Amino acid sequence: MAVSSLYTRKPLLSWALYDWANSAFATTVMAGFFPAFFQRYWSLGVDPTVSTSRLGIANAIAGFVVAALAPMLGAIADRCGRRKRFLVAWSLLGIVGTALLWSVERGDWWMATALFVAGTIGFAASNVFYDALLLDVASDAELDRASAFGYSLGYLGGGLLFAVNVLMTVKPAWFGLADAAEAVRVSFLMVAAWWFVFMLPLALNVEEKPGEAGVTIGAATVAGLRELRATLRQVARYRELALFLLAYWLYIDAVNTIIKMAVDYGVALGLPTASLLAALLMTQFVAFPAALAFGWLGDRIGAKRGILLGIAIYTLATLYAFFLDSVVEFFILAGVIGLVQGGVQSLSRSFFGRLVPLGKGGEFFGFYNMMGKFATVVGPLLVAVVALTTGSSRASIASLAILFVAGGLVLLKVRDPAFARLDPAGRSGRAI
Repeated sequence: MAVSSLYTRKPLLSWALYDWANSAFATTVMAGFFPAFFQRYWSLGVDPTVSTSRLGIANAIAGFVVAALAPMLGAIADRCGRRKRFLVAWSLLGIVGTALLWSVERGDWWMATALFVAGTIGFAASNVFYDALLLDVASDAELDRASAFGYSLGYLGGGLLFAVNVLMTVKPAWFGLADAAEAVRVSFLMVAAWWFVFMLPLALNVEEKPGEAGVTIGAATVAGLRELRATLRQVARYRELALFLLAYWLYIDAVNTIIKMAVDYGVALGLPTASLLAALLMTQFVAFPAALAFGWLGDRIGAKRGILLGIAIYTLATLYAFFLDSVVEFFILAGVIGLVQGGVQSLSRSFFGRLVPLGKGGEFFGFYNMMGKFATVVGPLLVAVVALTTGSSRASIASLAILFVAGGLVLLKVRDPAFARLDPAGRSGRAI
């Protein structure tokens, strides 16, 4: 099948457009406007460290709920069918939560937090069913290209709307808006509308394969939890793999926290919101080619060394953040993070793939994805606790170096399998 016909096939294109749809929430709301607006509008008059701790706790709560739901949602997606219905239902939770942010009054941080948590849960839960639907729109031979197509549309769609939203805050009069605050509130409505409209092609055009006959949601959930327990036992048999998952959980939690808390930190330092959003936008465009460059680097020095290099740069970046005072320095920090963000994520996945025992790819990668969802709790909580106890936003962001260092030290203990699989005792097995 020609490449062009693959990408223009209605079911696949409709599926990929969902990434275009909900990436607007990840970029404009989660990473961009919500942290800035939360501190300067909904938490107005509150010490910045208190606002930072509130945001950290909100992210931790959302992360914990999503992580707890992940095994059950995955089991439902695998066994019950009705993946589209669940995707639409969770999406509507996120869409409504995002739209209602428009109506939250100045100073009402409790309501803003509740709606943000609802939006984040809807976003993450719907992605479980979105991922599962990939198998309904692409054959085995097409999976890599189809998955990358969705990923690229997500970057493009999220970045495009975010660029418009940033321009609205910088030049509100161009859009008939009174000021930047009104522009941000309208942006929440735009994200909700964008998410809903571009979700519709998937809902209308994707035909899902039926689930197992007669399997109820309750039965699927119980079976999924049993499988999770069995997978945990399997993981424990493979020392190198278990060590890597521990290392990954530590350092990727810090990576995810920086993504969600960087703008909040800049606001706490008193830097202009427009400059912070522009720096975040720059990070999106730096991260994509940098991830490709890290893939090239991993081929030459090995994935493990590439990850360790990224962790080292992240550690230095968090310590550098403690001392930064100007917009220029924040842009430098954003550029450095953009250089390593995608690379650490991509090399972690490929390194894990080399550790997975032969014939257990689906089972173990499902567990790997679940670990990634769990890695959104400790970092935000650490930031929140340090901010409250020290009264310093600088100390709170620098504290993430603890997770990077701990993750790097554990990773050092993992033997690079190179081109061999591992048996349960951790010995080199059959070559790939």
